[in-house]
Amino acid sequence: MTTVRRSYERGITTLALDAPERRNALSAGLVADLADALTDAGKDGDVRAVVLTHTGNTFSAGADLSDPPHPDVLVALLRQIVELPKPVVARVTGHVRAGGLGLLGACDIAAASQEATFAFTEVRIGVAPAVISMPLLPRLDPRAVARYYLTGEKFDAAEAARIGLVTVAAAAGEDADDVLAPVLDGLRRASPQGLAETKRLLTAKVLDTFDRDAAGLTALSARLFSSAQAREGMTAFLERRDPSWVW
Repeated sequence: MTTVRRSYERGITTLALDAPERRNALSAGLVADLADALTDAGKDGDVRAVVLTHTGNTFSAGADLSDPPHPDVLVALLRQIVELPKPVVARVTGHVRAGGLGLLGACDIAAASQEATFAFTEVRIGVAPAVISMPLLPRLDPRAVARYYLTGEKFDAAEAARIGLVTVAAAAGEDADDVLAPVLDGLRRASPQGLAETKRLLTAKVLDTFDRDAAGLTALSARLFSSAQAREGMTAFLERRDPSWVW
């Protein structure tokens, strides 16, 4: 059973993460399903752009701690989004945590509703936002990202827009579809060649980061997830208690 729901309308393929009972956590299966769907969209000449969204009230809770993808696999997925010759637009109407934020960073455009919330929670379970930093750090405000990486604090859609995590946050009385309507109209009016070559210009520096840092950050992620502190942090999370280091 697939964990990614596909639909198509007037040049736009929508891929919805569809494992709401697991808060769309990035399991090995979900990552594989999303990679397959992106590959198909990239090859389809009728597709101008891809909208990446979700079912349920969570866009993605980050890595599935019971079935996590290997860091190499997550790196490959993030790079696939960045390299896809079609713009990828995130539509967020719920919560995004940890590795789920890497998906937003890899997308070209992102819109969020007022209900959306965001948090880099890695430090709270004894790891770091390692591989997801490749698409994120080139795009985020440095002082803000230092705060949110180091504290794991939750922030809202307006703050996500201010720091560059999302392109636009819906205002009072709007929803994510309202703010995306002119974006999708513009993408439908663009030529496939124009979109592909313009995206190539926009993502060059992000891909340089992947080329330079992927091996080191993959090794860091694997080392941290196998550490004693991470085991304690993940156990505490699953048991709904504070880990041993909390004062």
